[in-house]
Amino acid sequence: MEILHDYLEEEIKNLIEEYGEKSFRAGQIYRGIHSGKKISQITDISKDLRKKLLERFVDNPVEIIEVRKSKIDGTEKFLFRLFDGNVIEGVLMKYKYGNTQCVSTQVGCRMGCAFCASGIGGLVRNLTSGEILGQITAVNAYLGGNTEKRAVTNVVLMGSGEPLDNYDNVVKFIRNLSSPKGLNVSPRNVSLSTCGLVPQMKKLSNENLDVNLTVSLHNPFDERRKNLMPIAKKYTVKEILDACNEYFKKTKRRYIFEYSLVKGENDTKECAEELIRLLKGRPCHVNLIRLNEVKEKNLEATADKDAYRFLGLLERGGLSATVRRQIGVDIDGACGQLRRNYLEKENTEEGLF
Repeated sequence: MEILHDYLEEEIKNLIEEYGEKSFRAGQIYRGIHSGKKISQITDISKDLRKKLLERFVDNPVEIIEVRKSKIDGTEKFLFRLFDGNVIEGVLMKYKYGNTQCVSTQVGCRMGCAFCASGIGGLVRNLTSGEILGQITAVNAYLGGNTEKRAVTNVVLMGSGEPLDNYDNVVKFIRNLSSPKGLNVSPRNVSLSTCGLVPQMKKLSNENLDVNLTVSLHNPFDERRKNLMPIAKKYTVKEILDACNEYFKKTKRRYIFEYSLVKGENDTKECAEELIRLLKGRPCHVNLIRLNEVKEKNLEATADKDAYRFLGLLERGGLSATVRRQIGVDIDGACGQLRRNYLEKENTEEGLF
């Protein structure tokens, strides 16, 4: 079975022509699925056309099966079931300027970062462009939104998976997300986080999408970075910075470095000084993250006072930097945690553990 959310508007028009239907039906179908409706719920097309579509396409590719809401800050975490039974997760963060949804791009992840729960168990498979989009249409509808009045205003590709490891599907997703006939979320309201896949970063700079590029750095020293991020064995910090420069030249968009503070690992004065040496004068911002601890990883978060001490060193050194607000700590807020706990519970009930 195929996923209709994978189709761009023009592709749905071609499909409708194959069925011998009038072209305006394509717009009705496109608006319907982008408003979060199942195919069977698009009632402004004929029953016969719905039947034809359901013979070929999944009725609902992404289903919300669990929602957890933080009692601390109102952040909501979603567990989604895909049509093949796999589960993924996402987060909705509420700000004064709108609602930001964090989406997954893969089931699992093969990057193996030392601080992240997403990679426990490795990569299961890539998500299709429509499965990435389906997370947003589902949450947008859950919040009472549609294509006319969006409830989700900003999107970050920072959930489970490495977006640039699923390059083609991610790029098609962004194009579909920004369609004026769909949810019409500008690429400038989309942030894409990568652990530093240099060739794909350079390729992205030529897509004319102008998304906000965010790079997970986590240590300025190549050898020490390898302890946290296996990808550092392939691409150096210098290669990443060169790719960021190329992205800025092509898009004129400032880039962001994510930096998760791990006690005794990357929160030293020496690390701060090296970050300043590498980044001062560049069109970038450093987003310091107090580690959301994952029980399987045995890494300890930097204390709050030390996180702000580190921030002070960067600011005095001339860098633009902030400490990210901690959210969702009471609802398995870190990437991959909710999915991991769900799978452990299922396997325990089935007698696998």
